Amino acid sequence: MTSEPVSLAHALALASFEDRWSPRIVTAVNDYDVRVAKVEGEHLWHVHDHTDEFFLVLEGELHIALREPAGERTVVLPKGSVFTVPRGTEHKPHARVPTEILLLEPTGTLTVGDRHDEVPGHVDATAGHVLT
Repeated sequence: MTSEPVSLAHALALASFEDRWSPRIVTAVNDYDVRVAKVEGEHLWHVHDHTDEFFLVLEGELHIALREPAGERTVVLPKGSVFTVPRGTEHKPHARVPTEILLLEPTGTLTVGDRHDEVPGHVDATAGHVLT
């Protein structure tokens, strides 16, 4: 990782970074990656069995459908909002408009979790790509 400051606005504006649902690793904090992603449309239902998943909406609006013991619900995160999906909670992020997010996850965590639905072609099943 870099020892220089990184502008999130610049990182998200990179011409080589147009893919949706394909996060880039900006830096690391201890054993966690700080990732940024451009998202639009639907992700997929998935579960992270051993870790929470932290979302910060930098631009746009993110919806996260959750399947919880009390039933299914959707949280809406406008720009500037944060939300943590607890480990073991089945969830499906989606964005109706182009949205930019920051994620905090343990290094090596797959974007599709430990258990998931079939991965559609527009979703990158990755542990993140190094930001170039």
